[in-house]
Formats: sequence, C-alpha cells, structure tokens
Amino acid sequence: MCYYFQVCSTESYQDKYLVFLLEHYKELKLPYSYPISLSFLASSVLMKKEAFLCFNEEDEIIGAFGYICGTAENQYEDTHVAQIQIVFIVDEYRRSRLFLESLQFLTQYIAQLSEPIIDFRFWVPVDLRLHKLLSKIAERKNTWETVQGVIDEYHASFSEWQTYVLKFRQEVYFPS
Repeated sequence: MCYYFQVCSTESYQDKYLVFLLEHYKELKLPYSYPISLSFLASSVLMKKEAFLCFNEEDEIIGAFGYICGTAENQYEDTHVAQIQIVFIVDEYRRSRLFLESLQFLTQYIAQLSEPIIDFRFWVPVDLRLHKLLSKIAERKNTWETVQGVIDEYHASFSEWQTYVLKFRQEVYFPS
C-alpha cells in the first residue's frame, strides 16, 4: 500500500483535517467531554502548530495526527516539548505500516525544524494492546482517572523516537 502525508499549512487542508476528525469523532473514543475533546482536535490548527493528513493511493484521507508545542503548566513557553494531541487512522489501515510510516514522517519533519523538539508527551485510553505498542516508543509516566475513563500518560525523547523509527528504514538497493 502507498500512502502520502500532507502538512495542513493552508486553510483548505486545515478544514479537511477538522472535518475528517469530526466525522470520526465516535470512533476516536476520547475520554473527555465533547468541549475538551474538540479543543484537543482543533488545538494543532488553532495554536498554529502542526496538523497532518494521511492519504491513500486514491487520494482519500485515511488518517490524521497533530501536535502542539509547550505545556499548559509552563504557559506553552517550553516549546521543546511536543504534545501529541491526536492520532487517528481509519480501522482498515490500522494493521498496516501506516502508523510506523506516520512516525517516520513526523520524525523526519521535526528533525528539520529550526526550533528543536526534545520531548514528546501524549495521553491515550488505558488499553493493553496500545500499551504494548506504545511502550516500544515511549515510557508510561502516569495513569489518570477522568470522568469519561482512565488514561495513560506517555513521555518519549525525540532522540529515542528517532532511533526507533530509523530501525525500520527501508534500504534502497541500486543495481551495479
């Protein structure tokens, strides 16, 4: 399967990003109230950080992810910390290489930024399958109980994330 990624740097792509996530709102199963969930979904666009769309070979949107820089406790001045706000891949593509390729794309994108990102943070609903996957790229730091469910908080350093995704880099061989 072939995929490609688009940075949502124009209003048109930002609209597609938000519409796609809202169309899949129920599938996201976010453990927050709707207003808080909406703020997470839109924050990558509203805070003028990065939002990305994933497309398949038929130019259909099959995934989206986004992050913001900084943390609320530091008034978003600690811009070396990226908080991943949302990652969503439609069900039929979840058992493909798309998640790995998304990580590779994000890592390559961040590596070329003028302001370095040193750490990642993200929160996910407690799920043993997710923990097995995510423990390969991050460390669970805390578990939080919310009104809508229990979530795990993960942290990862950019350098460890980069090392992990580079293990899966496909080599290209040229005939001699």
